[in-house]
Amino acid sequence: MRTTSAAPAAGYLALVAACAGTVLAPVHALSRFATADGAGDLDSAVVRSWAVPAARWLRPLLDWSDPMTVYTAYGRVWLPILLAATACAFAVRRHRDPVGLERWGWRLAIPGYVLATASIVGDYWTPWMNESFAYLGIPGLLISVAGSTVLGIALLRRRFRPRLTGWLLATWLPAMVALSGLIALGAALLPMLWAWALAGRILRTDHPGPATTELLSRGTSPEPV
Repeated sequence: MRTTSAAPAAGYLALVAACAGTVLAPVHALSRFATADGAGDLDSAVVRSWAVPAARWLRPLLDWSDPMTVYTAYGRVWLPILLAATACAFAVRRHRDPVGLERWGWRLAIPGYVLATASIVGDYWTPWMNESFAYLGIPGLLISVAGSTVLGIALLRRRFRPRLTGWLLATWLPAMVALSGLIALGAALLPMLWAWALAGRILRTDHPGPATTELLSRGTSPEPV
């Protein structure tokens, strides 16, 4: 197995990214609700029940510029967050010996993550937001979810630890539907972000070496999570 000194950093960055994404998701959603395209989301009583009071409490974070500028600025923060999660997934994959279902899960999930990450650039750094979302964002998300579901099931079958990584990946589709309806589409990324933040724990355990590599390859961790 190959080891790299960058592996611990990837694990730490994935954890920071998951924490940042958890904070960013509702703030970015609130900034979207203030735009012309996003105002209709407030027609949902469930969304309105938390968004209206939250917008009052977080007003300084939302009214520092016009609504579209605020929405775009927060949207750009998703780029380093997705890059960190994708890098962690790459690092974990490098230490695995995937076979069968797991191999196919990796083949779908990582390209999906890369495509979804690329869509963030098109969405928030170019004037072609709608086109980028249609041609990169939607396919990237669908491939990511499909690959992650397969990968999550495979990791559970191979007793990868932490077990919660497998469960978060395997159940990402229903979680995505629930989080999109309750908050916004950006929040649907949270199960994937936390799956790799938790998986990165073994990368953070110590500097990669033969023992760490063997644990990753077997799909176990030094102690249960």
